[in-house]
Amino acid sequence: MTGRAPRLLDPDHRLLVVGIVALVTVVATEAMAVSTVMPVVEDELGDLWLYGWVFSGFYLGTLVGVVVGGSAVDRVAPLGPMLAGVMIFVTGLAVGGLAPSMPVLVVGRVLQGLGAGAVPVVSYVCISRGFPAVLRPKAFAAMSTAWVVPSLVSPLVAAEVAAGVGWRWVFLGLIPVTLLVASFALPALRTVPGPDAAGDVEGGPQSRRAAPASVALLVVGVAAVLGGLGSDVVWVGVPIAVAGAAVAFGPFRRLTPEGTLRAARGLPAAVLTRGVLTFAFFSADAFVSLALTSVRDTSTRFAGAVLATASLTWTVGSWTQARLSEAWGSARLVRTGGSLVATGCTLLAVSLSGAVPLPVWFLAAACKGLGMGMAYPQLSVVTLAEAPAGQEGAATSALQMTDMLGIVLGTGFAGVVVSVGDRVASGAWVALAIVFGLAATAGTTVALLGQRLPGRRAALR
Repeated sequence: MTGRAPRLLDPDHRLLVVGIVALVTVVATEAMAVSTVMPVVEDELGDLWLYGWVFSGFYLGTLVGVVVGGSAVDRVAPLGPMLAGVMIFVTGLAVGGLAPSMPVLVVGRVLQGLGAGAVPVVSYVCISRGFPAVLRPKAFAAMSTAWVVPSLVSPLVAAEVAAGVGWRWVFLGLIPVTLLVASFALPALRTVPGPDAAGDVEGGPQSRRAAPASVALLVVGVAAVLGGLGSDVVWVGVPIAVAGAAVAFGPFRRLTPEGTLRAARGLPAAVLTRGVLTFAFFSADAFVSLALTSVRDTSTRFAGAVLATASLTWTVGSWTQARLSEAWGSARLVRTGGSLVATGCTLLAVSLSGAVPLPVWFLAAACKGLGMGMAYPQLSVVTLAEAPAGQEGAATSALQMTDMLGIVLGTGFAGVVVSVGDRVASGAWVALAIVFGLAATAGTTVALLGQRLPGRRAALR
């Protein structure tokens, strides 16, 4: 008995892993459902110009939640920050569901993002402090799996809820579900200890905790970049975007490990690679449906099936990396994952041609999702392995921050390309080919950055 290897669902870990997965599932359900009902929301509330900010506001709020949550969990046990995140998330659901106007809905989405941002970063620290190193890849795979069912079911359920009882219940209906999940998930976090004294060494990484001013400047800068990118007037939008990037540059450096921008070996490279990876995947994924319906003239159901394929293979990749983690090591898995994402995005660009059979889209999505599943959790493993003792929250908040930045900037840049293509009447396929090409380039960059990561020993620490 004493020689048996620990298992993820052993009594010592069972409640904690189930609680974490349940909380992540609730957040994922809300995130995946909103895009489905937004056309109905806009019909009722108007203010089409704020349509994009319903999504941008969520991710900017998530950015703040990630950084502040990571800072908090470096000072106290995880239960308090997770409870605060859940309560803010529930408040955001109430504000969104009762919103009388689009600006109020945007406020609700920001609150939802604030709460949602705290959930994964606190969960990462729970995995670091509550699981032995050998189980961490499997725990991260379980977290990735928590996104699968929502990605397949949430859009369909949200459409039915909106048609049956109204779009507001997409938000309001999740409130009792969230509270129910929290009632059994939060007590499991009581077993996870707080930071030890090693994290309080003066002058160490602890000094890099998120200052409120840095977080505020980062959000303002990113918001300016998004606003500039979305401007129809180029000579106004470009300077705004450049100024926003300049404002965000300093806070980004302060909130990430030293050497992140130059991909210094180890933790800094892992943090940077995560942002490039999400840029690659989500910049392409956000426009798969548009490409299929507008260029290849398929139905939205077909597009949904293609997107679901990527979600399913992401899960396959997550469990694959968990099995191969000790044998292959993080560097090899991330290099392989980046190469698969690049291959999938290249196939997407090629498949815009009518000469390419439609089933190739499923192959492209499968490659892209499998690559994400293999690389994404391993970057978390490296981050926790390389983080100084007691500073897991700061490290994981930096990882999650670049994660969100990759999504926001990836979809933002892709949107600009598509918008410019529409204005110059170049044909949708040209702009989308550029989008998928940029995503493939980012995937290739991930494969190259993987060489800056440690190998097998990082997964075994």
